[in-house]
Amino acid sequence: MTSRTHAWRLLRIALKYRLLALLHIEPLSSLPLPRWLRLLVRFTRKDSTPFAAGERLRDALIELGPVYIKLGQLLSTRRDVIPSPIADALASLQDSVPPFSEAAAREILRRSLAQPLHEVFEWFDNKPLAAASIAQVHTARLRGGQEVVVKIRRPDIEARIDETLLFLREAAAVAEQRSSAAHRLRVTSIIDDYDRTIHAELDLALEGRNTARLRANFAHSPLLYVPRPWLNLSSRDVLVLERINGVPISDNTALEAAGVDKALLAEKGVRTFFKQVFIDNFFHADMHPGNVFVDLSEPDDPRYIALDCAIIGSLTQSDQQHLAKSLVAFFNRDYARVAQLYAEQGWTPPGTDIVAFAEAIERVCDPHFAKPLGEISFGAFLTDLFQVVESFDIRMQPQLILLQKTLLYVEGLGRSLYPQLDLWTTAKPFMETWLIERNGPAAIASRVMKDLPDVLSALLSLPTLLTETTSRLRSLEILQADQAARLAVVESALTKGRQVRRRTQWAAVALVTAGTLFLFGAFNDSAGAAPVVQTTFGAAGALAGLALLLRTLFRF
Repeated sequence: MTSRTHAWRLLRIALKYRLLALLHIEPLSSLPLPRWLRLLVRFTRKDSTPFAAGERLRDALIELGPVYIKLGQLLSTRRDVIPSPIADALASLQDSVPPFSEAAAREILRRSLAQPLHEVFEWFDNKPLAAASIAQVHTARLRGGQEVVVKIRRPDIEARIDETLLFLREAAAVAEQRSSAAHRLRVTSIIDDYDRTIHAELDLALEGRNTARLRANFAHSPLLYVPRPWLNLSSRDVLVLERINGVPISDNTALEAAGVDKALLAEKGVRTFFKQVFIDNFFHADMHPGNVFVDLSEPDDPRYIALDCAIIGSLTQSDQQHLAKSLVAFFNRDYARVAQLYAEQGWTPPGTDIVAFAEAIERVCDPHFAKPLGEISFGAFLTDLFQVVESFDIRMQPQLILLQKTLLYVEGLGRSLYPQLDLWTTAKPFMETWLIERNGPAAIASRVMKDLPDVLSALLSLPTLLTETTSRLRSLEILQADQAARLAVVESALTKGRQVRRRTQWAAVALVTAGTLFLFGAFNDSAGAAPVVQTTFGAAGALAGLALLLRTLFRF
C-alpha cells in the first residue's frame, strides 16, 4: 500500500466512524483548532453519549491496525487528557482485540515448536484467553503438569506495521518541511525511535529473555511478581509463560471486594518504577492496564504482577545521575539548577542562554507546583517540560522519551487506584537517598576499587607510552627540520626567479628605448634634419640603451 493510499484509507475510516464528533466533547472541544476544522466539526452530528463516541474511536483504531491500537492503549490510561467514558471504551484495546483464527494459531505454534503439539502439551485451548494488537494468548498445560499460557504472534503483523510506519515517516517528513514546530520536535526521529521499539516488541524470544531478567531482579520481592518463561519452548513467534492467578489492575470491583489497600498498592507502583529505573536500570516500559495484574493472596500487602516485557528501557549512569538530580531540583523548585544540569550533560546547543532557559522552565513548570501536591500531574508536568526543552532546540534522548511514556502509565495506574496519590512525596526521599548512596564516600570508594585494575594497567603502560611519545616527538622534529630546509630551497628559487624576471624586463625596456631613439634619428635624417640633430638622437639612443643594459646587469 502506497502512502497516498494509506492517507485515503485514514480519511475513509475517519469519515466512516465520524471521528470529528469527538471534538464536541470536553476537554477536546477546547483544543485550539484551525478555523476550517472548527467549521467541519460544527456540521458533524453529536453523539448521544461520550461512550458511544469512544466505541467508534476504538473500532476505527482496530480497523487501522496495530500501530494505532497501541496509541489507543496509551490514551486509555490518560483520563487527565481524554474524557473518562472514552477511556473506558478504549480500555478493551488492551486485551479484547478481535482474535485471528484457530487454524492459523495452531500452525504458527506447530512450526515454532518443530514437533506435534501433543508431544509438548497435555492439552491446548484453541479459544484465546485474550487478544491484543501484537499477539493473542491461549491457555495450556505442559506434559510435566505446569499450567501455562502460550502467546502467539499475529500472522503478517510485521508487514502491516512496516506499511504503517512508512506512511507515518513520509507524513512526518512533509510536516517537518512545512511546519517549524514539527521541525523543532524532530517528528521523523520520534517515528524512527518508535520503529525500533515496536520491532523489538515483535520478537517474542527477546520478550522471553527480558521476562527472565526482570523476574530475577524482583525475586522474592514484595513489590512485583514476574511469571516464569520457558525459553526452550519460545521463539520469535511464540512465548510460553507460567500462568498466573491475579486480578486485572483495572477491575476495581474485584479489588474492593477483596479488601485491597489501594493507597498502598498505588504507592508500591511508584516504588516499583523507581527501583527498576535507578536500582536495576532495567525498566518495563509498557505498563498499560492490560499488562498489570494484582496478586490478592495478601490483600493488606498486595503486590503487582507484570506481563508483556517486550518493551524494556535502560539509562546510562550519566543519564541516571542527571535524571535524579533534575528531579530533586524540581522538588526544590530550583530551576536555575535544572538548566545548569542540562548544560552540564551537554544537551544544550552551543550559545544557549542558560538564564533564559531557566526562566522558561520556571514560567511553565512553577504553576504545577503551586497546586496541592495531590493535584500535581506528573504526566502534565513532564509534557510541559519537554515542550520547553524542544523550544530551545534541545533533543531528548530516546530512552528518556520512553521513560516519560512509562511515567505516564505509572501515574495513570496509580491515580486510577488512589486519586490522592502524591507521586512527588513518594519519589523525593527515594531520589535523595539514591543520590547520597551513589555519591557518598562508600560509593566513591567502590567505584575507585572497581576502576583500580584499569588504573594500575594504565600506570604500568606509562613508561612505554612516554618512550613512544618521545620517539614520535623526535620524528616530528626531524620532519619539521626537513620541511624547513625544503622551504628554504623553494624560497631561494623563487627569489632567483624574481631577479631573472626583473633583469629581463629591464633589458626589454633598454632595447625598446634605444631602438626608438635610433629610429627617431633615422626619421629626422629622411626629413632633412640637420646632421647635429641626427647625431644627437643616435648618440642618445646608444647611451640610453647602454645605461639601461648596465642597470639590468649590475642592479641586482
